Amino acid sequence: MQEDLSSYRKTYEKSNLVEDSIKENPLEQFQKWFYEIEAAGGPDEPNAMTISTIGLDGFPKNRVVLMKKYTHEGFIFYTNYNSEKGRAILANPEVCLSFFWPNLERQVIIKGKAEKIAENLSDGYFESRPAGSQLGAIVSDQSEVIGSREVLEKKLAELEKELEGKEIERPKHWGGYLVRPVSIEFWQGRPNRLHDRIRYELQEDLNWKIERLAP
Repeated sequence: MQEDLSSYRKTYEKSNLVEDSIKENPLEQFQKWFYEIEAAGGPDEPNAMTISTIGLDGFPKNRVVLMKKYTHEGFIFYTNYNSEKGRAILANPEVCLSFFWPNLERQVIIKGKAEKIAENLSDGYFESRPAGSQLGAIVSDQSEVIGSREVLEKKLAELEKELEGKEIERPKHWGGYLVRPVSIEFWQGRPNRLHDRIRYELQEDLNWKIERLAP
């Protein structure tokens, strides 16, 4: 089986990225772009990001998760600490995040170190989740092999009955990570594949070095 996709062509011409229009701090530049993506009406989940880790088997692995908050410190998402992702981060906290926003022909690529956030912050976010999502975090042994979907649905039904009318507490194996960036690259599509790439790199004095990269 094969399919030739060489005829797939697209011209990138919606915007540009030049040094005299960017912020000195990459988190502020990220906020600017995020607001612009939202204002442009898409994509459906602009907070969807790919996180790459190095697994215990030595292979890199990418998966899409949802960023739930960004601050001057970095980017926060939530997951099961015992999952394949969580175990990989425990062994090697150096990760890569990437956002792809095709409606404005933009990417953001972030290298950083992941660390668990404070338990009270994880508690606060867990309490804000719908009850179904709370229960799902409890019943799913994320990344473990299971016999069938019916196993999950049975566990969920049993837990719903057990906890009916009760407060649902966050399981200790579930919570948030903060990714503190050391490098953030902003990519803007341009005509003739001469894309704009601006990279911020954190220096020892905690200032950011700004450089333009060849496309």
